[in-house]
Amino acid sequence: MAFTPLISLLHRIRRAASAPLAALALLATTGISAETADAAELVMVEQPGCAWCARWDAEIAPIYPKTAEGRFAPLRRADLRAMPEDLTLSRRVTFTPTFLIVEDGHEMARLEGYPGEDFFWPLITGLLQEHAGFVPTGSSHNAPDQTTAPLATNG
Repeated sequence: MAFTPLISLLHRIRRAASAPLAALALLATTGISAETADAAELVMVEQPGCAWCARWDAEIAPIYPKTAEGRFAPLRRADLRAMPEDLTLSRRVTFTPTFLIVEDGHEMARLEGYPGEDFFWPLITGLLQEHAGFVPTGSSHNAPDQTTAPLATNG
């Protein structure tokens, strides 16, 4: 897996760190909840025997529904060999796991593969922000009452 796109996305996430504050202010003035502004879902495309899917299940699946990301984009699972007919994809899914950001049945973005827990959170949070209007409101994905993963920093 090439890391150049991951590094590029992490840089874009850092540069956009102030954008969530402006979006949150806009939502606050309109009375729209940050978690209900868009009807997004995270579709995990998997297949039996996928070791990286099993690793995601062990490391992320138990906490995902308790995070702001999980409440904003609930998890839906799909089998690679039996893709749901109600999904419109930008291209065929080849790798598992592949995580699709979906709104109204249309793919908005994707993360191919599971890069490990430390990279998954900033990548999926960044994709949700950029493509689905997600506005993180906390500082940690590890606690159910906190709402998002911290951004990676040098240090």
